[in-house]
Amino acid sequence: MRNGDDLEGFDGEASSASMISAASSPYQPTTEPVSQRRGLGGLRCDLDYLRGTLGRMKLAEVLLALTAFICIETIMECSPCEGLYFFEFVSCSALVVTGALLLLFSLNLHTRIPQINWNLTDLVNTGLSTFFFFIASVVLAALNHKTGAEIAAVVFGFLAMAVYAVNTYLAVTKWRMSSRQQSSRQTSEYIRARTESREVVHRPEIQRLDA
Repeated sequence: MRNGDDLEGFDGEASSASMISAASSPYQPTTEPVSQRRGLGGLRCDLDYLRGTLGRMKLAEVLLALTAFICIETIMECSPCEGLYFFEFVSCSALVVTGALLLLFSLNLHTRIPQINWNLTDLVNTGLSTFFFFIASVVLAALNHKTGAEIAAVVFGFLAMAVYAVNTYLAVTKWRMSSRQQSSRQTSEYIRARTESREVVHRPEIQRLDA
């Protein structure tokens, strides 16, 4: 039988061994918060984007589209109503789509879906919104009855069109820059791959090792 000293020594050796195994184990406990490692936890508002030109323009577009939609909704009588319905559809669609893009960009959620070309998506949205706001505002201006709500809707419609037009220009510039960067990156990767393949061809010892 082991005496007390032997048992104490045995326990000390066991604890030392467990500490060494724990230190050498690759599965170490982490202090990273669970909210940052799973799900949509750890979301942060990108203040730099909201303070930048594109973020401010997105906010202005949402506010103008919302104001135009509210103005058109306050009209109770119309004859004919086609222009009013078309303006209502354009302002509501622009509000929903632009608001969703603003949410994605401000929370950096678009970085979690890299399969989508977000620069091109933003360009298409701003371009279509510019075109349809121009058509809807012109039609409503030609068919309205000079009421206060209709005049306000037309004014905010043209303002929204102007902001979307400027955003379209900026989106085109950003999309071209990203396309050039991507093409240059692909070209450099192709050149590097060709260089590595040529080195393998001119070095027969590598071919023998591979064989």
